[in-house]
Amino acid sequence: MVGQPAFLPPPGVTVHDANPCFVRPVRHPPRPPPPAGLGSAALATALWTAAPAWAQKENPETYQPQSGQAGKDVIWVPTPDELVTRMLQLGGVTKNDYVIDLGAGDGKIVIAAAKEFGARGHGIEYNPDMVAHATRRAQAAGVSDRARFEKADIFESDFSKADVITMYLLPTLNLKLRPTLMKLKPGTRLVTHAFTMGGWQPDETSRAGGANAYLWLVPANVSGQWQLNYSQSGRQQNLAMSVERQRYQFPEGTVQLGAADTSLRDARVMGERVRFAFTGTDGVLRTFEGKVNGGKIEGQVHDGKKSERFTATRKGDGPAIETAD
Repeated sequence: MVGQPAFLPPPGVTVHDANPCFVRPVRHPPRPPPPAGLGSAALATALWTAAPAWAQKENPETYQPQSGQAGKDVIWVPTPDELVTRMLQLGGVTKNDYVIDLGAGDGKIVIAAAKEFGARGHGIEYNPDMVAHATRRAQAAGVSDRARFEKADIFESDFSKADVITMYLLPTLNLKLRPTLMKLKPGTRLVTHAFTMGGWQPDETSRAGGANAYLWLVPANVSGQWQLNYSQSGRQQNLAMSVERQRYQFPEGTVQLGAADTSLRDARVMGERVRFAFTGTDGVLRTFEGKVNGGKIEGQVHDGKKSERFTATRKGDGPAIETAD
């Protein structure tokens, strides 16, 4: 009976018209070799790094970013809405704050800061199509007067006036930015999505929308020699306090108690505020909490029963904060 062969030929062969039992391979023309010196990995890299150029060929008015598209330093993946809100909460954003987003992408963090928290926001983004897209989104959200975007390189930008800085960058980029961030005014709040900053421990960690957010408070420098004044059992104390080193937000030092000295306990700097404790010559553990203002600290000392005022004055300049991992 004449009909179709009783078997399916394997890939790469055809059935001979006159004899269905005879098959012959299909010969394809050879593929041209890749350019000299361009291996598969390099080819993949070339295609990957070309993606921003493709994106910029889009019609600016209809441009829609795609999750996973390549950018100058990172690929773009949008932050979940739940995490955006939590990041801004973590940063304590209010209507009085100026928020800068490094690598602003589609602008959602800056727009949320303006719309949900009443803040002023500024997004720094390298891709001009993204900048135009984010600007249109801010206009549609009715916050274009408080949310603006610029095409710029984050490593060449000045963000020293920010109260809050948000980021969703790779760890290597966070580390590259870290020296600049450490020089910002004490108390500046830094919030990142997903990635940390090496040896600089976050002050708080949150999770929302299936992802992590981290908060850092740029610490004041309390290193150096201080004169500490407070009341102990009704008598005024005037003690020498030495903060030998401060690694990020963790100072280490001692207080001179006459013929003895004692180490600072649980010492920590939280932005403009500092906390430490030690046991006095009366055997009472006292906790000091104050605000750092240049070479002066003012605050309250607690002995478990009552609180009183204390001051500390620095003598000369202290060493720089240690930031080596």
